Amino acid sequence: MDVEMMQEFADVAWILAAMTVVLLMFPGLALFYGGMSGSKNVLNMFAMAMTTLGTVSIIYVFYGHGMVLGESLGGVIGNPTDYFGIIGHEEVGVDGGFTEIIDLAFFTLFACITVSIIASGALGRMKFSAWLVFSVVWATLVYFPLGHWVFGDGWMAEYINFHDYAGGTAVHMASGFGALALALVLGPRKNTGTRPHSLPLVLLGAGILWMGWFGFNGGTAAGANYLAQYTIMTTLYAGGTGMLGFMFYEKIRTGKATVLGMASGIIAGLVAITPAADAVDPFGALALGFIAGAFVAWACTWKTRLGIDESLDAFAVHGIGGIVGAMFVVFFGWATYTNDEPIRGVLFGGDIGLLGGELIAIGVTCAYAFGMTWIIVKIMDKTMGIRVSEEDEDDLDFTLHGQTAYDNK
Repeated sequence: MDVEMMQEFADVAWILAAMTVVLLMFPGLALFYGGMSGSKNVLNMFAMAMTTLGTVSIIYVFYGHGMVLGESLGGVIGNPTDYFGIIGHEEVGVDGGFTEIIDLAFFTLFACITVSIIASGALGRMKFSAWLVFSVVWATLVYFPLGHWVFGDGWMAEYINFHDYAGGTAVHMASGFGALALALVLGPRKNTGTRPHSLPLVLLGAGILWMGWFGFNGGTAAGANYLAQYTIMTTLYAGGTGMLGFMFYEKIRTGKATVLGMASGIIAGLVAITPAADAVDPFGALALGFIAGAFVAWACTWKTRLGIDESLDAFAVHGIGGIVGAMFVVFFGWATYTNDEPIRGVLFGGDIGLLGGELIAIGVTCAYAFGMTWIIVKIMDKTMGIRVSEEDEDDLDFTLHGQTAYDNK
């Protein structure tokens, strides 16, 4: 076996391993969200976080992969008939080498986890049947077009000077602003004062998500290579200092550093490093994580003062955290060995044009995700109804799923 073939085997093995830990992000998100939920709707949150692996996977195989990575139709969307079931692609079945099968599975997980994050905006008040329909419609009309613009040959990737390593736009900003729109259309819960019922579950979920992020960012390197090593390193550092940044803001504001803040800060740092993992050095990753953690902590308090019932903070953590990470690249990007051309932020002599391109990418992504989500949810509410009754809100787990998380007898 020659060296080139051995490397290809190693690349395939790494991507398969990365996919395995990315899959763990789903139960990790379920625990993270579920622990922050009330004890009588934790199972409902588990169900919403997990079921996208079914609903979104189906449509991704039929037409989603084509819409994201297929031949571009005017830069707006990929051809939905491309890659239909991966039929007719000569690479399939070549033993030992990279095939479209790996891309199909890996990008399926990206699509599924993006939709799962939006469940934050539905906490404690959305019909489960409506959630299943919403997950399909939102993936089709929001994520697939954005995925094509960012990951495929869409207009952003082809014509705008912006940097997004692993989905700060299409994954995090889109899900964060989508969750905000969903929460606003649904309206607040009857009882918005419900406290997190299990902080240990929250911290456990954050830890599992952190591990999954190594596969998310490391797997985006598309092989067992230097870029994978580098981005796993920066992902580690940003998660740790994100935790400290959130706690620092809490301590200054309230005098207490909470465990919930620790967990939220970890995710804030991980979100922020996603678009920047290949564009900062270790010191930059440490700084970015801390700044993102503190900034997201501020965003959480700002959202609360406005009375927005998006209680699991996808908007603050993913929406605002993603923006912080993208803008950090613009000003402080510094990476020499991770790309063909060195990445430089404008404060380190980089191209000022990156600022305009990044602002366009951020603005379009956030506006499109928020606006289209608002339209989708409004239409669904008028046609099928999306909110449970006030009586059902009291015990959503039993009402919608016929079970309870805890036996209180």
